[in-house]
Amino acid sequence: MNARAAAAAVRAKGLGKWYGDFQALRGIDLEVGAGEKIVICGPSGSGKSTLIRCMNGLEEYQEGSLEVAGIALDSTAAASRVRLKVGMVFQQFNLFPHLSVMDNLCLAPVKVQKLKREQAEARAVELLQRMGLADQAGKFPGQLSGGQQQRVAIARALCMEPEIMLFDEPTSALDPEMVNEVLEVMLELAGGGMTMLCVSHEMAFARQAADRVIFMDAGRILEDAPPDAFFDNPESERLQTFLGQLRR
Repeated sequence: MNARAAAAAVRAKGLGKWYGDFQALRGIDLEVGAGEKIVICGPSGSGKSTLIRCMNGLEEYQEGSLEVAGIALDSTAAASRVRLKVGMVFQQFNLFPHLSVMDNLCLAPVKVQKLKREQAEARAVELLQRMGLADQAGKFPGQLSGGQQQRVAIARALCMEPEIMLFDEPTSALDPEMVNEVLEVMLELAGGGMTMLCVSHEMAFARQAADRVIFMDAGRILEDAPPDAFFDNPESERLQTFLGQLRR
């Protein structure tokens, strides 16, 4: 058994997912080792977001098996246990607009992990400093830029001290000038050894941060390779076409 299989953070075998008659995932086989950084790309409707939403128990699959953070995702109870170990950041920031930044960060650690408020605040202060947002703790989400809100959303996920972080196109809703500030935070996370799976079309980020880049189309994984091989020597004609469109 190789090292990745022995310490798999995510292991999917034959994963299938349907929405009515539409099959969104078709026989997905994937292993992600602890500490690996994976970027998933592909055209709209290829199953990228569905795949990582299954990993957090937000979507139910109908075929195959899925194990995340050592837990078989086969029941509602298992999904709840997985969410204690997996953080997720979405396209939209999903912050509570009526709560301050500090309250957004402290809510889950206090309610779910049963931390004392002062412990949660100490954790939140450290993360806000790390995100360059130490002076924003008392503000409300509506008072922040999109890039700041997304960095708060990342900090909120990290407040639960997850083993794995999932990102679903975290920069797609941002103005172009705000993208880099979020990507810089993600690069810092990647450098710190966090297991990460990121759905993204930010190819410069993928080349710099990823251990492997995955290309999906029509619910299947068509290519899975280290960044240099993925970008410089794509094997499938479909990936060649996709990369060519991104370069235009």
